[in-house]
Amino acid sequence: MTRRTKLAKLMGIAVALMLAICSVSPAQEKDKVPAKKIAIRAGRLIDGRSDTPIPNAVILIEGDKIVSVTAGGTPPAGTEVIDLSKATVLPGFIDVHTHVLLNGDITAADYDEQLLKESIPYRAILAARNARIALENGFTSIRDVETEGAMYADVDVKTAIAKGEVPGPRMQVATRAMAPTGMYPLLGYSWELKVPTGVQSVDGVEGARKAVREQVMYGADWIKYYSDRRYHFGDDGVLYSMVNFTDEEAKAIVDETHRLGKKVAAHCIGSDGIAAALRAGVDTIEHGDGFTDALLDEAVKKGVYWVPTITVGAYVAPGRGGNWIKMVDLEKTAFQKGLKKNVKIALGTDAGGFDWKELNEAEEFVYYANYGMTPMQAIRAGTVVPAELLGWGDKVGVIEPGKWADIVAVSGDPLQDITELKRVKFVMKGGIVYKNEVPR
Repeated sequence: MTRRTKLAKLMGIAVALMLAICSVSPAQEKDKVPAKKIAIRAGRLIDGRSDTPIPNAVILIEGDKIVSVTAGGTPPAGTEVIDLSKATVLPGFIDVHTHVLLNGDITAADYDEQLLKESIPYRAILAARNARIALENGFTSIRDVETEGAMYADVDVKTAIAKGEVPGPRMQVATRAMAPTGMYPLLGYSWELKVPTGVQSVDGVEGARKAVREQVMYGADWIKYYSDRRYHFGDDGVLYSMVNFTDEEAKAIVDETHRLGKKVAAHCIGSDGIAAALRAGVDTIEHGDGFTDALLDEAVKKGVYWVPTITVGAYVAPGRGGNWIKMVDLEKTAFQKGLKKNVKIALGTDAGGFDWKELNEAEEFVYYANYGMTPMQAIRAGTVVPAELLGWGDKVGVIEPGKWADIVAVSGDPLQDITELKRVKFVMKGGIVYKNEVPR
């Protein structure tokens, strides 16, 4: 056999082997299996976009996406039908200020106990449990804004959920958060002891840039920093605070984060901290109790989102005493002013591993309605607005073709009774049903 003949024969064998490998039957190819088709009959559909509910809607889902939404339609043949005709159907809720790795945090003792006595793996296990509970209560997406001393464990929880290893909401995470040396707990221990802190200590412009790069390298979607602390009222009724970072440091955090294609959330409670964060160019203001008229105008001008986190603040205020109760009242006034000025308000609770029977994250919707939003505005603050904040406006927040099939349902009408959102009966995320307790 000549050398050329041998080569031709070998090439023929190789081609045959390739054809054999590639000739897998369609049933054996996972990506060739037709996506499952589901049709949801919705008695009332609040789609997140329309001003009024759509009666007797049919939502057609294929795989993890919504294919069509039809008023008064009929489910096509060959689809699995989920009957929610006696319920109100809405987009999955979105909470953009959570701490799934923190449980309770009602007192300083609770906080110290977790950082000193609980391992990060143990806290991650509890975080996965907390995420699952959030999903079961209708929160199909969350932004977790720091691990409180658990390093980058939020990235692990997010990854496990994304891979389907554990059930939970879609997540964006902020990993460790940042504060200057000596300005965040744990504090008050002997200088002879090296105790953990709830944040990454960051000092100086170069230190700020390096910390941003490190957190992004390990999986941060957002960078969070503490703009202020030590809140006190002035004689003029304004809530003041002590600013943590210099303007140069804060600007370095924001600039480096934006340069790397990420966004910045700033913890700000007093007016000084809010002003400093707005000067630095942050994307979201967290808490914001001390917003003044001028600062609200500045937030509108710069397109900055406000995440008020009313629920937990109001929950812990009686136990903390001091100025905290007065701060809750001040935030209510600021919220009402911000609403009139068209500040972009997105739902965030500041909740972590709480007892959901005692403190349901959907209570935030109730506060918004009580503070002046219409029920529809409150629903949008917890669906379409936070979706835009996350950069997921093309994926979630609205029930319409092309979006992920993240859908919840309640028995009653939340436009008449907003507390219905605390009693979610049906949860679907990405076309998969995680809860269905809707009465037939």
